[in-house]
Amino acid sequence: MGQSLLQFRAPDGRRGVAILQGGEARVVVGADSVLNLARRALAAGDSLAETANRLGLGDTVDLDAVRLLPPVDHPDPAHLLLSGTGLTHLGSAEGRDKMHRAAAADPAPTDSMRMFQMGVEGGKPAPGETGVQPEWFYKGDGDAIVGTGEPLLSPAFALDGSEEPEIAGLYLIDADGTPVRLGFALANEFSDHVTERGNYLWLAHSKLRPAALGPELWLGALPADVRGSSRIRRDGAVLWEKPFLSGEANMSHTIENLERHHFKYPQFRRPGDLHVHFFGTATLSFSDGVTARPGDVFEIEAAPFTLPLRNPLAVAPARDLSVKVL
Repeated sequence: MGQSLLQFRAPDGRRGVAILQGGEARVVVGADSVLNLARRALAAGDSLAETANRLGLGDTVDLDAVRLLPPVDHPDPAHLLLSGTGLTHLGSAEGRDKMHRAAAADPAPTDSMRMFQMGVEGGKPAPGETGVQPEWFYKGDGDAIVGTGEPLLSPAFALDGSEEPEIAGLYLIDADGTPVRLGFALANEFSDHVTERGNYLWLAHSKLRPAALGPELWLGALPADVRGSSRIRRDGAVLWEKPFLSGEANMSHTIENLERHHFKYPQFRRPGDLHVHFFGTATLSFSDGVTARPGDVFEIEAAPFTLPLRNPLAVAPARDLSVKVL
């Protein structure tokens, strides 16, 4: 039976970690964060699950009575990096190609379609070989993460704010610079698709938005075939819904290949840093002509995760900015 770790804040303000298994969550005795639990596991040479069970399991947690936090965080948010890859899923090029082709009269294949085809041909290398590198983007630091139930705040200058249902890998860099995968989380890699459609070189701008992480850190291997749903609710009713597919059976890249091309850069192997890396998606409401508006609620659910990820859309107040000169 699969296991997940949860981080939560009790009504009295205290933090805790719980193991979720078989629908029941139990407190991990003496653990206040997944980061500290991971540090203990590395020091002992054990897995996260072994370390949690060695510390001992306490009372059952009423998940409706606590605030569920993102599955990983860092006391200094600058030491948590959010990044991602795109065009990694079978079928993921279709929506992107529509967006970019609409702005170009040239019938030749777009850069997106060429990038996707490179992944199809070389994203799953044979053992011992290095596959083709994917599209990569920077998303922010730990301050950009929101938990389930919290609003995804779109900046006032944004042209769009819409969902990208994904699986993310969560990592801690060991003392010797080795990336250590802690597990996987359900994610909404929230983006501005209108800005991206305007010019592909604005992709970097379109990704500088918050991202939501589901409350569970799934321990162990990710199933090859992950299936779920992505939907938008407006005024309580379902406005849009589509199946959400992930896992390597539905991807043009292996997870190992995506990890290799992220962590090959030495600046991403700084001891003590955390990384959240988004693996991409093939499901976008924007590709179906849906425009989300404030108050809409994004919902993502998929096995093996027990708990869904829900976040309302909100817009930040406008702010005038000027640069101060000393």
